[in-house]
Amino acid sequence: MSEPLRFSAFVMNTTSHILHGAWRAPEARQTDFNSLEHWIELAKVLEDAVFDFIFFADVVGLYDDYQGDWKKFVDSGLQIPSNDPLVIASALASHTENLGIAITSSILQEHPFDFARKISTLDHASRGRIAWNIVTSLSSNAWRNFGHDGITRHDDRYAWADEYVDVVYKLWEGSWEDGALIQDKKSGIHADFDKVHKINHVGEHYRVEGPHLVSPSPQRTPVLFQAGSSPTGRRFAARNAEAQFIVSPNPAAARALIDDTRRLTAEAGRDPRDLTFFQGLSFVVGSTEAEAARKAAELDELIDPATIIAHSAGGLGVDLGHYDLDTPIGDIETQGTQSTLIWLRESVPDREPTVRDLAQLRSRSGRVVGTPEQIADRLDEWRDAGVGGINVINATIPNSYVEFADHVLPVLRDRGLARREYVPGTTRGKLTGRDRLPDTHPAARYRGAFAESLEGATA
Repeated sequence: MSEPLRFSAFVMNTTSHILHGAWRAPEARQTDFNSLEHWIELAKVLEDAVFDFIFFADVVGLYDDYQGDWKKFVDSGLQIPSNDPLVIASALASHTENLGIAITSSILQEHPFDFARKISTLDHASRGRIAWNIVTSLSSNAWRNFGHDGITRHDDRYAWADEYVDVVYKLWEGSWEDGALIQDKKSGIHADFDKVHKINHVGEHYRVEGPHLVSPSPQRTPVLFQAGSSPTGRRFAARNAEAQFIVSPNPAAARALIDDTRRLTAEAGRDPRDLTFFQGLSFVVGSTEAEAARKAAELDELIDPATIIAHSAGGLGVDLGHYDLDTPIGDIETQGTQSTLIWLRESVPDREPTVRDLAQLRSRSGRVVGTPEQIADRLDEWRDAGVGGINVINATIPNSYVEFADHVLPVLRDRGLARREYVPGTTRGKLTGRDRLPDTHPAARYRGAFAESLEGATA
């Protein structure tokens, strides 16, 4: 019997995240993103619905120019203003007990020593409910914000990411041994010095002596998400990720992507079952087909196609505002994200897709329209394709999640497609049945590694 699907709420600490223009709907409250209470209330809604994660996307710069400048982003609220989700994570943890909190953080934006310390602190504060979405930042503005001349080439970014994760793995898994924190009031020994180690990392990008300043948290390493669909990105996910966010245009394409990534996972020495795939989908729910179609048409009236193009173009690293709509995508050279190009070619398999295709398809990509029963039918097809979770994209907050919880989830539970309650334990425990990474994960090689090097040095 197949496992029930996992569910993640895909959000961003901004007004206009994915379905640009939907924030203008009368019921939309994503304009309240500056309010901490807004996010706490949403987290409670999600936990009541037994969602596995609230998944925060994030950026640290504007997307590349549209029609020559960045005016469109400000005019339409395209991920600006955008607040740091890491800052509010502890508040969400304090108002929930089971909901996983996934934070996107780029290798660019924070030194790995400080990032590892913050994540370990959050994992303690949440009793083991933190996840990290590993990204490499795809906008030139983001790289210039951190002192670089421009974006590093695609494959070079992943080489940088390899070292970044290596540093945090050493800190999370190798710096403190289990049982090192004693806190013995009678003897006055707080921690066992022989079980706490410096990591002495020296690499191309970082020199980190250590030790990690935080004792091991319930998960040690947070649950690891990754979203790259390019060949290089999938190899990175195969080595590191426990969950991968995908945006395949249909179940058949998802099956091909999943099968190939699982093959890469096995080649990396890991169990292919250790990687769960979360497909990004949005939902328009109606009590009848006619009602669902009407609501979808109303949503289309709100969607801003130009902002959709500006967002997609920013991900590619080129200004599509200067191209004719019939320009073949293959004629446009980019060092940006390759997953958009892969998705577009999968969506238009019989010819070379154009800029016009990108605009039309992006506005409705991953949208499932229908009654709760029809939506359940579609989700069953995605599960049969190997998808283990759904990253639920919102049109409006909180309504998109309230409608899904009230009308779709009961049908899914009756069909065995969704869980009725949480199991106890950490977020990794809920996802995989274990609190810590398995021994086959590359981070596990640092368990005990620094104690051994110390013994060798003093022998």
